[in-house]
Amino acid sequence: MTIKTALLSVSNKTGIVDFAKALAARGVHLLSTGGTAHLLAEAGVNVTEVAAYTGSPEILDGRVKTLHPKIHGGLLARRDSQTHMKTIGDLGIAPIDLLVVNLYPFRETIAKPGCPLADAVENIDIGGPAMLRSAAKNFGYAHGGVTAVIDPDDYARVLAAMDGPDNAPGYGLRLELASKVYAHTAAYDGAIAAYLTSLADAEPEPDQPPRRNTWPRVLTVQMHERQTLRYGENPHQNAAFYEDRSTHAGLLAGFEQIQGKELSYNNIADADAAWECARSFDTCACVIVKHANPCGVALAESTEHAYHHALKTDPVSAFGGIIAFNRTVDAATAQSVTKQFLEVLLAPGYTPEALRLLAAKKNVRVLRVPQGHSHNDFDIKRVGGGWLVQTPDDRRVPEDTFRVVTRKIPSDAQMGDLRLAWWVAKYVKSNAIVFAHEGATLGIGAGQMSRVDSARIASIKAANAGLSLTGSAVASDAFFPFRDGLDVIADAGASCVIQPGGSVRDEEVIAAANERGVAMVLTGARHFRH
Repeated sequence: MTIKTALLSVSNKTGIVDFAKALAARGVHLLSTGGTAHLLAEAGVNVTEVAAYTGSPEILDGRVKTLHPKIHGGLLARRDSQTHMKTIGDLGIAPIDLLVVNLYPFRETIAKPGCPLADAVENIDIGGPAMLRSAAKNFGYAHGGVTAVIDPDDYARVLAAMDGPDNAPGYGLRLELASKVYAHTAAYDGAIAAYLTSLADAEPEPDQPPRRNTWPRVLTVQMHERQTLRYGENPHQNAAFYEDRSTHAGLLAGFEQIQGKELSYNNIADADAAWECARSFDTCACVIVKHANPCGVALAESTEHAYHHALKTDPVSAFGGIIAFNRTVDAATAQSVTKQFLEVLLAPGYTPEALRLLAAKKNVRVLRVPQGHSHNDFDIKRVGGGWLVQTPDDRRVPEDTFRVVTRKIPSDAQMGDLRLAWWVAKYVKSNAIVFAHEGATLGIGAGQMSRVDSARIASIKAANAGLSLTGSAVASDAFFPFRDGLDVIADAGASCVIQPGGSVRDEEVIAAANERGVAMVLTGARHFRH
């Protein structure tokens, strides 16, 4: 089946003139609407406007253009059905073999600050989704099917298929494009539903943005499979990695794997934990993660020095870990990290010499992740029969809101250590205790049921690594419910501590800090991570 008639109606005009010219050169009769038709005519392309073809003018300010039997009959008629073909023939309806449509920019419109409701509503496409669904439904049968295209990136593929032995896209390509259509229209309708169900009941003033609720009552999330994984957390579990196509630069899903074995479920989960922590620092940082918890973090003037300081925190746990840098990895750093067993290495870039050295470790998974400051719109946790949804924990508490509540006041150097410990604690599973000194962590206690046990474990980790905690700074991701945790870190040698505060026993804990000569800073915000 060759493509004889195509209908083109696009909001995104990228590449459409060249594509139309290529179709016309292959003998395809072109139908088009509104702005697309005018653009093609101005470019010298011979095109028939849909209104002239159907005999029905566009009405209602363009709200009705393509909702017509001559359009949907041409898209939906099965070419392998004599009845269908006779019916459209009797009615003077030509089969439409190729549909090229992309939709009004609804999501882009509502993203504009102060978007009025009227603007949002006018950018809800009606005819476009209807045509796409008709064409995609008719993608496959015995004698060919309709090709539905929504993405300019697919224009070249369609032309290549038309120049192939079948003179038209084959079943596999039509199926892929039809699947793409339904995924696109589902996401489009999901965005509309989320927007409408987020509106407050009060009618907005004309030309004013409507009041929005905190959350939509209907939330649609669409993810696209990037790769099937060998298994999940355990070998008896199936798993796959899905990505959000709206992902922006800086997030893990934008990674490029340069070398190494196939990524596993746990690799990706741990890599995300390492990368999120590393990219949060403005200065050169190295983060080593094991089982989704940082086991060593350091800031330094070079990636090599940052790595060595981070490794000192817990070299035992670092074995088989994930290492992330927020700066380009050079040869000296590559040579150092390859001396230990590691699963994944992440960085925004690598020098040619570093890549040559890493290539000798064929099993090491080396990922390049673009720098960026974007965040996920929300975090999701699956529970039985539902989801827990929240905004990301990306709050940076202004330091001018920190309160020193003890007689002893931290020095500038101590405040630097407190900042590092506090920021690392945000990425450690609760209950979290982090010791730090001179730009590096010294001991990290994670995921314990009691805060005092996390404090003891952090101290033990430092002792096992041969690190002194004398004069160190400590961060706690949430308040100390009793003074016992404060006593443990003071016994270990801590000179200052940063914590949210908010316990009914705050005064008791502050008194203990004064008694032990420990400076204490309250942030007023916590960083639970479950």
